[in-house]
Amino acid sequence: MRLVIARCSVDYAGRLNAHLPLATRVLMHKGDGSLLVHSDGGSYKPLNWMSPPCRLDVVAPDEELAAAGVVEIWKVTHQKTGDALTVRIHEVLSDTRHDLGVDPGLIKDGVEADLQRLLAEQVDLVSAGATLVRREYPTAIGPVDLLVRDAEGVAIAVEVKRRGDIDGVEQLTRYLELLGRDPHLAPVQGVFAAQEIKPQARVLAEDRGIRCLTLDYEEMKGIESGVPRLF
Repeated sequence: MRLVIARCSVDYAGRLNAHLPLATRVLMHKGDGSLLVHSDGGSYKPLNWMSPPCRLDVVAPDEELAAAGVVEIWKVTHQKTGDALTVRIHEVLSDTRHDLGVDPGLIKDGVEADLQRLLAEQVDLVSAGATLVRREYPTAIGPVDLLVRDAEGVAIAVEVKRRGDIDGVEQLTRYLELLGRDPHLAPVQGVFAAQEIKPQARVLAEDRGIRCLTLDYEEMKGIESGVPRLF
């Protein structure tokens, strides 16, 4: 990766045209060929960029541009669309290169598998006195995340999502229909559990007799969420 801090102006031409006037910015040229133009504000978003596949060519300015103070021009051209990003550099303040190596990728904390595992260990959140029958309980159309029995022995099918939407409710509805055909389980109740449940999904679930359960991932991990509570 090459990081250049420079006084520059930037022009984008293609499906849209955009212009950044002369200012000090960070130019990030990545190993995949992409170029990102950053300022000291705007959070993580670049002011402008060119995504791969693209090619960067460095050319000398003509006499007119040189007279205006341009010392170097970067032309980045997208190889499929022909869009062009032109960076006119007036002064280079810093120019460094780093070999970052192979990135292992993002490991997410709080994915559905983590929520499922924690809820399996804390089935009292589903129903007081409940016991776990099995994680990934099989059905003809795929496994339901958890099957538990409450203190009275009633079977409860639990579908776990990070963000609960209508598709998740529909999925649990299909599982409940199949599980309800098993005389050893019927009648089967349904619980739709998620960190966040969309209002439309909640309405649909309650209309179908499915109980909604909002999960506090930090609290389930044993970390206080910071939300004020009475007890």
